[in-house]
Amino acid sequence: MDLLDANDRPGEYPRSWYAATVDPLPPFPALSGSTRADVCVVGAGYTGVSAALHLAQRGHDVVLLEAQRVGFGASGRNGGQLGSGQRVGQDALERMLGPEDAARLWHLGEDAKALVKRLIGAHDIPCHLKPGVAHLGFTARETAEEHAYADFLAERYGYAEIEKLDPAAAQALCPSPAYHGGTLDHGAAHLHPLAFALGLARAARDAGVRIHERSRAEHIAPGARPVVHTGAGQVRADHVILAGNGYLGGLSPHVAARVMPINNFIAATEPLGAEARCVLTRDVAVADTKFVIDYFRLSHDGRLLFGGGESYGYRFPRDIEATVRKPMLGIFPHLRDVRIDYAWGGTLAITMKRMPYLARPAPNVLSASGYSGHGVGLATLSGKLMGDAVAGESEGFDTLARVPAAAFPGGRTLRSPLLALAMSWFALRDRMGI
Repeated sequence: MDLLDANDRPGEYPRSWYAATVDPLPPFPALSGSTRADVCVVGAGYTGVSAALHLAQRGHDVVLLEAQRVGFGASGRNGGQLGSGQRVGQDALERMLGPEDAARLWHLGEDAKALVKRLIGAHDIPCHLKPGVAHLGFTARETAEEHAYADFLAERYGYAEIEKLDPAAAQALCPSPAYHGGTLDHGAAHLHPLAFALGLARAARDAGVRIHERSRAEHIAPGARPVVHTGAGQVRADHVILAGNGYLGGLSPHVAARVMPINNFIAATEPLGAEARCVLTRDVAVADTKFVIDYFRLSHDGRLLFGGGESYGYRFPRDIEATVRKPMLGIFPHLRDVRIDYAWGGTLAITMKRMPYLARPAPNVLSASGYSGHGVGLATLSGKLMGDAVAGESEGFDTLARVPAAAFPGGRTLRSPLLALAMSWFALRDRMGI
């Protein structure tokens, strides 16, 4: 068993609000027989589709292999938040890497937001892009830290898009008894993640990318022209791009040792009607300061989309609705009688440093994964950066590849139990308010 088979029916999107509110693309044919390409991309989420699209626009012949459906994994199931910068704060990055590389990473993060917005406009992708992501804290100390970080970004990086929220302003935005205050980043945004993935795939198809669904890459034969083998065919290419993220499995043990798949869960309530103003008074997304964060926003049809809870290993919990309802009621206790119409899980990938892992694991093979919950922008950008690197323009790729990336302890057998133990400790700290 692996993550591609553990929780989903082959070739079908999960029963999510996202899947229920898009027009899927017609199925692409499975790969059959042998073919040749300039580049073979493995994985048709944001990373892979972005890489394929940008390479095709440069004139490369590209084959894109997807084990399930386009946007099947984290790209079609996530919270839809397009955040600023990197997953790790700039102050921490300066301590980790020094001010010069930290500044480069900040600008790459801002490039990621701009790229997503540009692609949506250029390809007329109907994904309900809206500005604004709030970061809300539970205590006066956390509120002060959020405000201090906003000052830091303004003074150090000239980023003046963040509005500070005192307790009154936070309550005016989000009338939850749980939150004390925070910030609102007007330069960040939120969107319908599956609609964005399908729009990118439509653009890639129209640019000439040969897309094959239900075509799981099972083995890569290394060499000057690597060969990617599926169950029914093979692709010989000058370059291979690995874009499997948490679903990469055994295709690259070197990458898999540094990228940990974890599961996260989202629920969509029934339409709230006038009650929506008791959740959010503005059309923005929210993420809070818990280590195992809660995140939420209102859908374009007036539902609360609430993400909360994590699990480790192959299987999702038996009752995903109950898994999400518990943290949701911790934030919005007045919603205890609200019906949940959809509840689904997805597998993302994290790294030890919570920074994306970009690498060249073998000759003529590039990989990007491990976006740690910041993938809408960074995965899209990383795909483009790998395309640039194939074309000989590797500065952006090399900047991200310089970020230290340690292997998770315990190997593939013990690392999930060790992570579960560590995350249980942080969840306990969240409950105790430490």
